[in-house]
Amino acid sequence: MQKASNSWRKQVRNQYLSGINEVLDYIEKNIARSFTLDELASQAGFSKYHFHRIFYTYAGETLFQFIQRLRLEKSATLLLNEPGKPVTDIALECGFANSSSFAKSFKKHFGISATDWRNHKYCNYSNLGQVKSNSGEELPASSVYIEYINNTQLWRCVMENQTRTVEVTELPEMTLAYVRYVGPYKGDGQLFERLYTQLFQWAGPRNLLNFPTTKSIIVYHDNPEVTEDEKLRVSVCITVPSSTAVEGEVGKMVIPAGRYALARFELGEKDYQAAWDWVFGAWLPESGYLPDDRPSFEMYHNNPSTHPEGKAIVDICIPVKPV
Repeated sequence: MQKASNSWRKQVRNQYLSGINEVLDYIEKNIARSFTLDELASQAGFSKYHFHRIFYTYAGETLFQFIQRLRLEKSATLLLNEPGKPVTDIALECGFANSSSFAKSFKKHFGISATDWRNHKYCNYSNLGQVKSNSGEELPASSVYIEYINNTQLWRCVMENQTRTVEVTELPEMTLAYVRYVGPYKGDGQLFERLYTQLFQWAGPRNLLNFPTTKSIIVYHDNPEVTEDEKLRVSVCITVPSSTAVEGEVGKMVIPAGRYALARFELGEKDYQAAWDWVFGAWLPESGYLPDDRPSFEMYHNNPSTHPEGKAIVDICIPVKPV
């Protein structure tokens, strides 16, 4: 009897979590739009009369707070990534009704105006050859060699006596099954191991683990320079057929097709921050590209336990568009 009761509770919990993940993905994908309570409750599969309370219980903030925070954090990232785009255009793109409401909300959230944020922050990335990493150390400019093969650019960057490659190419649309985590994750190898174990235990019996055809991907939904650690969202994923059915703690999302920069590294647990710093701080400013408004992610090509130094072979994948 107790077993049946626990099983029922788990089934209900999974149904709730599935609905919340569904609506989180829906909001993120359509952030420029205005939403109605009926629309979001329907997307999650809940009654609108109870949806607010359920959302708060699972997300730790009200529905309005989540949408507003996501819009503000996205706008803060766009202000850094697209210095030439007018502030008003960014406000509208992030779902604000007008520049006045955006300006007021931005200053209240970050304690600084959008214009001052852009001018103050972007200066850290504007001087090529003297780009600062998050640790405050300067990242020297690279010597760059570019090869053009078919519709692909291959950058060979010589920096600190190491040759690093960045491939700029078109990636197809990818359907991902994921397990999501909200909270601090930097350098926590055990966390990612636990999330992958959970995902693989679901995928294995469904014959969805067919490496190397199946791709292993980690998607970062938030900018850690802008979002508080406790609210950072990360999804551990595998590629799956678009018709794959998911439920409970396993969700499904789509990475849109488009042009990406793929920077190849071999990384230990503590090397990821420096790799991301190099891509955004040293390569990107010299590349002639800006980050595009699609998710950034890591794509893995090996099991680190089989690497002689225990390292992961990984592409840091950044959506890009011409300056």
